[in-house]
Amino acid sequence: MKHAQLITLRRHVRETCADGGIPVEERARLVLAITLLAEPVLDDGGTVDLEATVADRVLTIGLRLPAPVAPPVLDGLPQPAAAAGDGRVTWRFVTGDHPVPASVEDEQATRQEMLALTTRADTLAREHRYLRDELAETNSGVLAMYVELEQRDEQLRHAHARIFQELEDALRPPPLNVPGLELGVRYSPTEPDSPTGGDLYDWFVLPSGHLHVTLVDAVGHGVTSTRDALTVTHAIRTLALEGHPFPDLIAHASHTLATINPLLMATVLLARIDPATGHTQLANGGHPEPVLVGTTGDTQLLDPPVIGRGVGFPNPGSRGLVDVTLAPGATLLLYTDGLVESRKDIDEGQARLLEVARTHAGRPTAALPREVVTRMHDVVTYADDTVLLAIRRSPAQRSSAGSAHHG
Repeated sequence: MKHAQLITLRRHVRETCADGGIPVEERARLVLAITLLAEPVLDDGGTVDLEATVADRVLTIGLRLPAPVAPPVLDGLPQPAAAAGDGRVTWRFVTGDHPVPASVEDEQATRQEMLALTTRADTLAREHRYLRDELAETNSGVLAMYVELEQRDEQLRHAHARIFQELEDALRPPPLNVPGLELGVRYSPTEPDSPTGGDLYDWFVLPSGHLHVTLVDAVGHGVTSTRDALTVTHAIRTLALEGHPFPDLIAHASHTLATINPLLMATVLLARIDPATGHTQLANGGHPEPVLVGTTGDTQLLDPPVIGRGVGFPNPGSRGLVDVTLAPGATLLLYTDGLVESRKDIDEGQARLLEVARTHAGRPTAALPREVVTRMHDVVTYADDTVLLAIRRSPAQRSSAGSAHHG
């Protein structure tokens, strides 16, 4: 079957793997490998051909490209493959006894594959640490094996770094193109070589044209907190698109998820922005207060009347909204607590944030989050995942000056 679009190619691969009972982890590596090979061809306006056959419980998947694949590219694929001189690359799998369900929605399927890979990576890392400790206690005759294991570990880290970059792109979507608004984002993980963590965000445009932003900080660390944060962002996206009232989203998500995962806990900050007028509403469930940077560089924390409680906490939900109108050129900063707790004092951190935001208010929106995070983390005595989102109303728009009041 010929394909001219990456999203339809991925869907075909996933459906084929699902029918063949291929585990999600192997499917994830295959989807990534085919993406790496096909994306340059499709970006140039070409097509690729995907074929699949099953014989004697062996699933053979072939990808035909316009030109042969160079050996260095083939060796670097996350899923090993065989290549022919005519541009055909082939993978073979032993089929499973039962089909493996696969989502046809690209983003959801990518996140499912990310969780499978990161879970497997964490398991391998734990097993490796245990084996390394055992080897360290043996006699000198096993030392050569230990050295070889360290070399393989280094190769594994490099391979995971490439995969993790792909996974991080899927976990943390790039800025949207929203006429009237400029968006920027910076994510700074506790562990530089791992995308896992509980600080996630989601942004999308509603049918009304409003930009919806969800910022989540799930309690915990590693894959578990990533899964919990994904669960919260998906729940709120679903409720928002179904038309549930904005002030009720946090409480509604908490009550819904309590039956699914009663141990899940996360702070949540929501923003709803009208690009045409700049009118913005904020709902806060236990999250650090956003910062408004005015057109003259003045800064202020946007405090709700009473800070609410997040998902999984007693009496969850926001306690009154914050209303603010962004003037053309004004910027809204939404962040997780890792930004202001790097020196273990959140009050001191928020005071520094106001000053840093004021000093660098003139930076382009795309560059502002990186600059602010770098300045805020000049001294780090307590490391934590950090997300900073910048949303600026385009200066080209002209309207009355912005004002803020609490609702």
